[in-house]
Amino acid sequence: MVVVSAYISDAVVTVCARTRSGVPAGCTGCSRLSAWCHSRYVRRLADVTLGGRPLRIDLSVRRLYCENPGCPKTTFAEQVPGLTVRYQRRTPLLQGLVEAVGVVLAGRGGARMLQILNLTLSRCTVLSQLMRMPLPPLETPRVLGVDDFALYGDTYGTILVDATTRLPLTFWEGRDAEQLSSWLREHPGVEVACRDGSLTYRQGITTGAPNAVQVSDRFHLWQGLSRRVQDIASTHRGCLPAALPAVSETEPASVAEAAENTGADTRAGQHARALFEAVHALTRTGRSHSSVARELGLDRRTVRNYARARTWQEVVRRPPRKPSALDPYLDYLQQRWDEGQHSAKILHAELQTKGYFGHYQRVKMAIAPLRKGLPLDKPRERVPSPREAARWIITHPGRRNLHINDRLPRLLDHCPELKTTHGLVRRFATMLENRDATPLAGWLDDLANSGLAPLAGLAGALHEDRHAVAQGITTPHNSGVNEGRITDVKLQKRIMAGRAGVQLLRRASS
Repeated sequence: MVVVSAYISDAVVTVCARTRSGVPAGCTGCSRLSAWCHSRYVRRLADVTLGGRPLRIDLSVRRLYCENPGCPKTTFAEQVPGLTVRYQRRTPLLQGLVEAVGVVLAGRGGARMLQILNLTLSRCTVLSQLMRMPLPPLETPRVLGVDDFALYGDTYGTILVDATTRLPLTFWEGRDAEQLSSWLREHPGVEVACRDGSLTYRQGITTGAPNAVQVSDRFHLWQGLSRRVQDIASTHRGCLPAALPAVSETEPASVAEAAENTGADTRAGQHARALFEAVHALTRTGRSHSSVARELGLDRRTVRNYARARTWQEVVRRPPRKPSALDPYLDYLQQRWDEGQHSAKILHAELQTKGYFGHYQRVKMAIAPLRKGLPLDKPRERVPSPREAARWIITHPGRRNLHINDRLPRLLDHCPELKTTHGLVRRFATMLENRDATPLAGWLDDLANSGLAPLAGLAGALHEDRHAVAQGITTPHNSGVNEGRITDVKLQKRIMAGRAGVQLLRRASS
């Protein structure tokens, strides 16, 4: 190729070039070399930017006669390796850039990135180039990961991942067993299949690859057990207040009375007191919450909350504030206030000398109750929710903080059902830590005989899938790589504003 000239017009760099005459070129039909020139024409090629300016190449190429009488082509256009491709108005370098940007950022985001690079292409063009890309060749993996994910709404998809290379293989819409078994029959050679506890995937793998070892993922096993623990905690919600420490009998009566009367004169307090008295007056007669709600014009859940409350202050009580960096200094603030120091600025300066790095406004807000004759607003204890209690139970003892270690034993001593659940959870956690499935059979029997419906139902499901559960406990295979690839697919959907179909997502995630 010979460069004839180069010039800049309208911020576009234009390079004029031509191919050399007399150099033979291969026929695109039979690959036979020919130097018999028929004519010339100019191809206008877009290339990557040069110095921040768009680059256009005006290339004069030859049309040659094919000298092979048996070739179906009479003439053919010569191609310059690395510069021209048939029916392509972009150089291979620019085409590779467009495809790479399309894979990473999809249509609209890719078009914006190319515009930053001074390459103007529409989002439809970027998506079109992405759809033209061939999918990489598929090799049957030895360890296969199978999982489902939500495409949109109630529509789910199935993704297959090579657990060894951590690369996605394919995915399709739906999560039925027949589709998975068909894919496995078309791609024999899978030795290990990692999945969750889905019965659909279990049947599909059994039908399509009966010799493959199925592994039930440890995370999904632990997640299923955690959900049952939360169901049990919700059932025994009445036992959760036992986790709170007993109220100190040495607490001054004045402080208790002040806390009791807080908010009594406000409009919200008066309204809550009136509703509390009305609800309790009606529920004492044996009426249901629904009938009381219809008479008072309230929501049934509101009536239930008022009926369960022992005092009206429980309904309007502010939620317990979160611990702050000022809490260790509250006793000092109380002491200095009793000594006669009522300036927030001076108290803040004194706290700074003691290691407090918080803002002055926090100190000012903290001593505001003292100006009204009320006690300092210290963190108040509240009853743990079923979700919190379940988290206490499933957390490893070595990771529990002092707050949990102080309250969990009281809760377990008060509720035998939660104590039984805690023991079963810790036994299963020990199996996972030691990678030992020997106690699994006995643990499943104890789970079924625990007398707790959520755990008995889980025991039945795990017993049917006990071989895969044992493999999940003892083998290093898991579905973590599946979750990572699902995250990639969902990221692509978000980049494409949720409008990407299966075909486009398959190419974007390959």
